[in-house]
Amino acid sequence: LYQMVHAAAALALASRHPRIAALLLAGAALFALTLYAMALGAPRWLGAVTPLGGVTMIAGWLALALVSARRRD
Repeated sequence: LYQMVHAAAALALASRHPRIAALLLAGAALFALTLYAMALGAPRWLGAVTPLGGVTMIAGWLALALVSARRRD
């Protein structure tokens, strides 16, 4: 679900805000891929990397909020 929502948001934002779209995609990929890798037997220390993907997704949404708030002013 995280991948689908962030991929759709990135597609919607790609033409006007490519950096924000890249943040969303990178965060979703890092978050999901580390979880998939651990589910397939990767070392558990990889779980320490997973929150970095979440932080990157949050950074993308915050950047979008900032851009939106600036346009209203």
